Amino acid sequence: MTGAQSRLSLAQSGPLPPAQTVRFPSADGRTDLTGYLFSPSGPGPHPAIVMLHGRAGPYSGRVSSQCTLVAPGIPSPCDGDTLSQRHLAWTAYWIARGYLVLHVDSFGPRGVAHGFGRHTHGAPERDEVNELTVRPLDAEGALAWLAARQEVNPARIMLQGWSNGASTALNVMQRQADRAAGSPAFAAALVFYPGCGRQALLSRTPALDRPVQVLLGGADEEVSPATCQRVLQRVLRIRQTSAPVVTVYPGATHDFDDPGRARQAIGANRQAREDALARLGDWLDRVPSLP
Repeated sequence: MTGAQSRLSLAQSGPLPPAQTVRFPSADGRTDLTGYLFSPSGPGPHPAIVMLHGRAGPYSGRVSSQCTLVAPGIPSPCDGDTLSQRHLAWTAYWIARGYLVLHVDSFGPRGVAHGFGRHTHGAPERDEVNELTVRPLDAEGALAWLAARQEVNPARIMLQGWSNGASTALNVMQRQADRAAGSPAFAAALVFYPGCGRQALLSRTPALDRPVQVLLGGADEEVSPATCQRVLQRVLRIRQTSAPVVTVYPGATHDFDDPGRARQAIGANRQAREDALARLGDWLDRVPSLP
């Protein structure tokens, strides 16, 4: 399908609004990031959600192998019209609920828009975009950029990440538990099949000060759901926040929410995706705003 056709087929209530390509600084102080902003209709300020892609990057596999650098003035087939089906599907989901959506491309601005394959976690080239010390700063840059915009409600900026981006999201929530009072923060996080090993998380006993949902595939072939469960049982709860909500879907694989034919041919993946779609919107709507 073309980008326009896939956007129409994935939208849940009419076509998606056009993606606006935006640039903003990472909190690392040296990287200009590329993002794709989708705005809902109606007057703001809107709640917002920042999306963090996995190790394959944010773009469709149809084009990502042709992409390296994504930056101003440099032609590339990787752009807001070639985001993956999963990213477009979740964009449609949140737009329909009145959320502004920002996809953060951590890889393209650093010359690796093609992403990385399976079993590459220890590859030296991945260190420049790692989930411990690099990508959390990108998420924090996106947060600061959104919080300053008039159409965004700064008390209701959420975070959603997948796989490598999910580990990043947990690290972001760990980092913000030590934030200064009054500084921008994510109100909640949705974390899909993160890696929870020593190479992926900042702490084996993470501290959290806001609500977090973690969704795991019981038959995940890339990361260990059992390791994540052990780590999340040791979470230190700051400021009387609730314990993370952890859901393990028996038989579901990595990428269970990918709407593509291959993943959805597995019954457990279909059930897991349907459950996530049924639950997460209402849950996020009920999350308390930041004080």
